[in-house]
Amino acid sequence: MKRRELLAWLGLAACGLPGPSLAGDAPALMLANVYRPGVPLADYWLSEKYDGLRGFWDGQRLITRGGEVIAVPAWFTAGWPTEPMDGELWMGRRLFEETLSAVRRNTPDDDAWRRIRFMVFDLPAHPGQFTERIQAYQQLVQQLDQPWVQAVRQERVASHADLLARLDRMVKAGGEGLMLHRGDSLYRAVRSNDLLKVKTHEDAEARVLQHLPGQGRHAGRMGALLVETPDGIRFRLGTGFTDAQRESPPAVDASVTYRFRGVNESGLPRFASFLRVRDERLR
Repeated sequence: MKRRELLAWLGLAACGLPGPSLAGDAPALMLANVYRPGVPLADYWLSEKYDGLRGFWDGQRLITRGGEVIAVPAWFTAGWPTEPMDGELWMGRRLFEETLSAVRRNTPDDDAWRRIRFMVFDLPAHPGQFTERIQAYQQLVQQLDQPWVQAVRQERVASHADLLARLDRMVKAGGEGLMLHRGDSLYRAVRSNDLLKVKTHEDAEARVLQHLPGQGRHAGRMGALLVETPDGIRFRLGTGFTDAQRESPPAVDASVTYRFRGVNESGLPRFASFLRVRDERLR
């Protein structure tokens, strides 16, 4: 993909943000499945699910999930170890868009980066089980002694009811959800039940096929998107948009993330709502 085509696809040109530098292959990351009741919770550690951008420190560079080199101020990664670190670039709860705007820039905004924290939650090259890796990454972060590098807190959860209660408190406090990480798991670059995300809703991606015209108060602008899932299911996505997004909707062929609450018998998502345009190379 040419750089101009990539920028258009990411929707950066319109807002004057050139995006991260092009890089090589994407890092081999551990990926999460969705939590379902019945999981033996005693085997897992629990942490907050940070609504930021996945950041992978390969020992020399900070790169995105998609393999883009992130332009950071020199001070941000000064003194970081040669050992790889897996984490999340995060400004705070409900600040995803601000974080995304800062990380996208080729010329880093120093003031914006002063607000970003690198939340370390794993050490990919460490040979031990996750329970051992928790102690290792906590010690590493402590040795770094940089306030913008923080170790993600891990704790145990007693039961499914306890998990749901914690999830409810987290969401009410502005958090996105929770993560469960199996204590005896090794770091494997696959999607498995070793890592689980716990949220009040599910989310998924779909490709935009068409802009459907609005009616009533949305006359003259986009009323809904006709989208298609990777499984070939097509449906209308008509809620969750701001007025600005209806005036300038996601481009045809763009990938969007939507929220939903289960699926009906035909496979269509229930209560689907637009969340954001998905930047595959950044997420």
